[in-house]
Amino acid sequence: MKSKILVIDDDTSLRRVLEYNLVESGYLVVSAPDGEEGLRLFGEETPDLVITDMKMPGMDGIQVLKHIKERAPDMLVIMITAFGAVDVAVDAMKAGAYDYITKPFNRDELRMSVAKALRFTGLAAENRRLKSELADRTDFRSIVGASSEMERVFHVVRKVADTDASVLITGESGTGKELIARQIHDLSSRRDAPFVPINCAAIPRDLLESELFGHVKGAFTGAIKDKIGKFTQAEGGTLFLDEVGELPLDLQPKLLRALQERVIEPVGGGRPVKLDVRVVGATNRDIDVALADGSFREDLFYRLAVIPLQLPSLRERRDDIPLLLRSFCSKHGAGAVTFEPAALAALSSYHWPGNVRELENLVERLLIMRNGTVITVGDLPAKVRGDVAPADQGGSSLKVINLPDGGYSLEQLEREVVMESLARTGWNQTAAARFLRIPRHILVYRMEKYGIQAPEK
Repeated sequence: MKSKILVIDDDTSLRRVLEYNLVESGYLVVSAPDGEEGLRLFGEETPDLVITDMKMPGMDGIQVLKHIKERAPDMLVIMITAFGAVDVAVDAMKAGAYDYITKPFNRDELRMSVAKALRFTGLAAENRRLKSELADRTDFRSIVGASSEMERVFHVVRKVADTDASVLITGESGTGKELIARQIHDLSSRRDAPFVPINCAAIPRDLLESELFGHVKGAFTGAIKDKIGKFTQAEGGTLFLDEVGELPLDLQPKLLRALQERVIEPVGGGRPVKLDVRVVGATNRDIDVALADGSFREDLFYRLAVIPLQLPSLRERRDDIPLLLRSFCSKHGAGAVTFEPAALAALSSYHWPGNVRELENLVERLLIMRNGTVITVGDLPAKVRGDVAPADQGGSSLKVINLPDGGYSLEQLEREVVMESLARTGWNQTAAARFLRIPRHILVYRMEKYGIQAPEK
C-alpha cells in the first residue's frame, strides 16, 4: 500500500516539483497552497507524512506544525526552509518537526528525508502494535489463580481495564486488591503513566487531605512551600485509593468532586487544577453496613463503584492453594520443596482469615524452618493442622463434624452450616456473618445461592 504525503507550499512551481518527485518515487500526494487548506486536507486525507514550507502568508509553517501536533502527536512533519535559515530550522525541530530540508534541495535529498521519515513511522507503528498485543496477551502471571472464582475476576479486569471508569475493589484483607488494581493499570492505555497508591487508613486525618490534593505555602503551620498531592502525581495514570472505606466523612465530598469534575483544589485555597486521572479504590469494609450507618456517602459510593469488583477469599478458591504454594516456594527460592498429602490437606482445610497474605507468610516461615525438601503436616502450626493428625503420631484428633463413610455433598454441608448460623443468631445476618467469620455480603450471596430465606414471623 502506497504511503500518502501531504505537501503544503504557497510557491506553485516548487509545489509541483515536490509533487512530481514524490509521485515518481511511488507515493500518493495531496497538496495545498496555504496552511488553512493544508489543515483541512490533513483532517480529510489522514496522510502518513506532512511536508510544509516554513514561510507562508497567513498561517506559517510553525503554526501548521503546532496544529498538526495537537491533532496527531505522532505525525511526522518535514519542514522546508530557506538556505542559511538554520536558527529557524532549529526552532522548528524544537516545536516537534522530524526533519528539515533547505532550498534549493536536490531530488536525492528529498527522497532520502522522506524515506527515513516513513521508515521511522512504520517502526513506531509496529512498536505500538506489539505493545498492544503484549498487553492483550497478559496472562496475569503476577496473580496466581485458575479457579472459576479467579477466572471471573480476570474476565472483569480485561473488560474494564482500558476504560476510564472508576473501579471499587472489595474483599477481605489479604485477597490481593492492590495486585488487581495494578493489573487494571498495566492492561490500560495509561500503563506508561504513573500508578500511585495511597493507603487512606495509614495517614492521619490532618495530613490526608494534603497528601491527596496537595497544599499551598502557608496553608497551615509547617507548610513552608507548595506541595503536590497524589492526584497530581498520578496525572495521566492511575490513583489507587487503598482502604478508601476509611476516608473521613468530611473529606468525602472533596473526593466526590474530584471524581465528578476531574478537578482538585489544593489545601489553602490554591487555584483549582484540572487533571486526567483514573481512580481505583479498594476496601475490606462491608460497604452495605457503611452506607447504612452513614459513615460512607452513598453518592460517593456510586461514583466510585462504577465498576464494582468483589475478590473471593482464599476459602472460596481452595483449588488455587496448591498453585499458590508452588508459586510462593519458587518466589522464595525453594522451587524443589514439596508438601506431603496430609500437609496439603490441612492447608486446604484451614479457614485462612488472612487469606493469600497469610498463606505466603506461612510458606516463608516453613521454608526458613524446614529440615528437608518435604513439608510434613507436623511442620505446620497447630491452628493450621486443625483436625489432621501428624502421620507419625498415629493418633486421632477431635472432630468438629462427623461425616458419613459414604461421603457427603460439600454444598449441602455449606448450606447446613449457613442455616445453623442463621438459626443460632435469630436470622440476624450481620451476627451470622460474624459467627462464620465472613463479610455480610458473602453470607447474603450464599443465602441467594442456596435459596435460603428467613422464616415468616
